[in-house]
Amino acid sequence: MTAVRVRQRMLRWPVPRRLDRDLPGQTVREVRRRAKYLLVCADNGTLIMHLGMSGSLRVLRDIPAPGAHDHIDLELSSGRTLRFNDPRRFGAALWTTRDPLGHPLLRDLGPEPLEPGFDGTYLHAVSRGRRAAIKTLIMNARVVVGVGNIYASEALFRAGIHPTRPAGRISLARMERLAAAIRDVLAEAIAEGGTTLRDFAWGEGQPGYFARELRVYDRAGLPCPVCETPVRRRVLGQRSTYYCVNCQR
Repeated sequence: MTAVRVRQRMLRWPVPRRLDRDLPGQTVREVRRRAKYLLVCADNGTLIMHLGMSGSLRVLRDIPAPGAHDHIDLELSSGRTLRFNDPRRFGAALWTTRDPLGHPLLRDLGPEPLEPGFDGTYLHAVSRGRRAAIKTLIMNARVVVGVGNIYASEALFRAGIHPTRPAGRISLARMERLAAAIRDVLAEAIAEGGTTLRDFAWGEGQPGYFARELRVYDRAGLPCPVCETPVRRRVLGQRSTYYCVNCQR
């Protein structure tokens, strides 16, 4: 990393000034992810980034002049620049010299759904005694990370579970089906490059094509692909929820 250019520090949390001072001159050793956080691991610390609602990262070869929402440039020894753009400024760029997994934003996160440790037994155990709706539970990042609104609706449909059913009243067998459905939906979405409904694009700027595979999400009033009952919509936890009243119990 040869230089860091910060044009806007007031993101979701202020960009620390030590980032400009500490990161240049270091070698990036690894780039990994934890939940929605990108971890850029350098010699003496880790850059923790979050894209927020509308942020994006682009690797630029021919460097154009920065636009109004191009808040951070990370200049690389290769001559390329990693540019962070965020119109709504809900994203983040933080710096830590400690273990990033112990950072307050990451230390209490639940397991990754596509890694060992997440299965029906885990979901069943963590849901005992909880009255919260199952959709609310699986969207809780302290329970499991990465299950957003779209994928929660799709996984519950595949598992045949009504989104408002109290989590603590769901059997182990049904939790096993749900865990498998979550993994399947996420794996398929990754293979399709994500889900573009409005402005999402993946690393090379292309849209994600999983929207073509959606069975209930954003299909209110259309026939269920299994039984042809009209898909319903309701607001649950301030989020639109889609389900089939016949297939999901």
